Amino acid sequence: MKKKLIIAIDGPAGSGKSSTAKAFAKYLNIPYIDTGAMYRALTLKVMILNIPFKNVKQIVSLFKKTKIDLKGRDPLKQKVFLDGKDVSKAIREPELTKNVFHVAQEALIRREMVKRQRQLGKTNGAVMEGRDIGTMVFPKADYKFYFEAKPEVRARRRQRELLATGKKVSMAEVMKDIQKRDKTDIERKEGALRPAKDAIRLDTSELTIPQTIDKMTALMKPSHVRAVNS
Repeated sequence: MKKKLIIAIDGPAGSGKSSTAKAFAKYLNIPYIDTGAMYRALTLKVMILNIPFKNVKQIVSLFKKTKIDLKGRDPLKQKVFLDGKDVSKAIREPELTKNVFHVAQEALIRREMVKRQRQLGKTNGAVMEGRDIGTMVFPKADYKFYFEAKPEVRARRRQRELLATGKKVSMAEVMKDIQKRDKTDIERKEGALRPAKDAIRLDTSELTIPQTIDKMTALMKPSHVRAVNS
């Protein structure tokens, strides 16, 4: 019987956690849970319904009646569905990205989101990435990793992502956005960005995704790697 591993990967924007988490989940053959996509999906619904971001209680009530699904066995091709509709592209739009923090910073919303994320992880195990996975969502995860990278490397990675979607932005714009996101994430009252005390810190600045996965795997118990791959 395969062990239902929980692997938490936290870190700031551009540290490589999303790309690595997807590839690592595929390598281990366990589910990948994009917690950020879940916040984005809820933000999209709030924007569509034109609900004021300050109306937290209404958003919490809305979330309890909202269905958010992460579909696809292949983590690299995972789709995000909001109430049955594919919103994978819509939740990555720049305008939405600017508004996610309004939803993500609220303690009442985060507590409800954490409940749902925990349930998803407990069902089949998961590689889960975000800002507070190892500190809030799964403080007893089997493995906790905290990714870091030099600011210029993070900005370059983010710029490549945006260019790939047809969004032309300068390095200066991307760097400014990353600094703003870092400040918001670090100063958040609940679920703030910080490494768990027992997290393994990895600087991914000079590492490719395969090299990062090699380092992570080397730090895992061989029996765990065999269990999930058997």
